[in-house]
Amino acid sequence: MPELRKDPIVGRWVIISTDRAKRPTDFMRDRVTMKGGFCPFCNGNEDKTPPEILAYRPSQNGTSNKANSPGWSVRVVPNKFPALGIEGNMNRQAEGMFDKMNGVGAHEVIIESPDHNMTLASMPEKRIEDVLWAYRDRIVDLRQDKRFKYILIFKNHGEAAGASLEHPHGQLIALPILPKHVREELEGAKQYYVYKERCVFCDLVRQELEDPIRVIAENDDFVTLAPYAPRFPFETWILPKRHESAFENSSSHIFENLAKSLKQLLMKADLVLDRPAYNLVIHSSPVQEPFNEHYHWHIEFMPKLTKTAGFEWGTGFYINPTPPEEAARFLREADVSEFTPPPPVKVEVAQR
Repeated sequence: MPELRKDPIVGRWVIISTDRAKRPTDFMRDRVTMKGGFCPFCNGNEDKTPPEILAYRPSQNGTSNKANSPGWSVRVVPNKFPALGIEGNMNRQAEGMFDKMNGVGAHEVIIESPDHNMTLASMPEKRIEDVLWAYRDRIVDLRQDKRFKYILIFKNHGEAAGASLEHPHGQLIALPILPKHVREELEGAKQYYVYKERCVFCDLVRQELEDPIRVIAENDDFVTLAPYAPRFPFETWILPKRHESAFENSSSHIFENLAKSLKQLLMKADLVLDRPAYNLVIHSSPVQEPFNEHYHWHIEFMPKLTKTAGFEWGTGFYINPTPPEEAARFLREADVSEFTPPPPVKVEVAQR
């Protein structure tokens, strides 16, 4: 029989449609494949992007440490077509009953590797750790700008997930307002804390580890699990075991184990779901409130296996055809020793 399940944080209901239960092979989708061609993010094409904001260049590789030159391992540049602009003031104003403000913010691209053929799943753990440090460094820098209330880090992998370029990259958008979904999650966590004087995410981690039917993997610092009321099939969360409200405030050793958790999850998803397109989002505390007892940063992974249709738009309910317990079992049992990276493709490097 189908079940209605309620998310314990935001109170959102989902339908677990067991009558439509689907195994990984039942989803109709296009696997993510590399096509190649010209790519502005590739090593040697640094002059084809806006000037870099941040880059990690290993000094021992014998290449130049000069900005906007080859030899980098991670590179951050402004988005060439930004959703928001860094210059100007907000100029909040009314237009009758309506409100508006200038589109002030920051929009950056984190280029995760100079190698076009890499994915986060196939990158060495140390390189993934470097990407996480780049996220942290950019948040720490941008949060000094008091215009910004929230900084979102996200990754669209594959055309079906919204990626316009196939080279491995993530994005950062700094916003002058708190998004509605963020406010709902913060308020739900705060209400739980006021009532129980405990963090809802800490309680969730403890309970799921006691009965690990939805646990996919864990290490000393993180647990990877299928949430109790997932919106999407094979939706997965990575949560720190110890309380920390903001991603950027995590201690330095944390990123090593987070890189391991993230790589393991993405390899398992590639094996079980045949290299799906996906969205990856870091949920973190607002940058002007980086320390609190009620919120707990985490990562949400959502493979693109189904489409949002009229029922979801009309009700706010999501219909999920795969129970999270089943999704967790498939991912948990996936043997990552069988993982193989995607084949290389020919990529053009511009002639200088």
